[in-house]
Amino acid sequence: MDPNLFHINRHSVSLAFAIGIFCAFLPIPGQTLIAVLLCYWLGANLPIGIILIWISNPVTIPPMFFLTYQLGSSILDTQAIQFSAQMDWQWFKSLGSDVLKPLLLGSLICGTVLSAVSYYAIFQLWRWKVLKNWQDRKEKRSKIGKKP
Repeated sequence: MDPNLFHINRHSVSLAFAIGIFCAFLPIPGQTLIAVLLCYWLGANLPIGIILIWISNPVTIPPMFFLTYQLGSSILDTQAIQFSAQMDWQWFKSLGSDVLKPLLLGSLICGTVLSAVSYYAIFQLWRWKVLKNWQDRKEKRSKIGKKP
């Protein structure tokens, strides 16, 4: 088992953010299972990856799906139709390609872009904080050495 699954370091946390956010945008049931498998396969922090899936929750799913559907419709140059989001298999079966294709395309684009941005942002913030801590310790040591 990969030790990064439960360790907190720059790589495992950044990757967990990317996986969690990507999976949160997947408009399918089983996001948690997909995130667990990806975290295990790629060596990301498992608890953080799973927690971030809750970006998509009963309150945020309708606006997320609406925006990703609109994005997918505009990219595919199709007419957007009115629908209501429900998270069950019957809803998916009844939608057909009129809704699923734009929804999946928009979701994959948003998930990919936002996961890449989150990976880079967390990685750089972590790096900045480590460098800042080193700088602060260096300044503290130099002040201690200069005391009369």
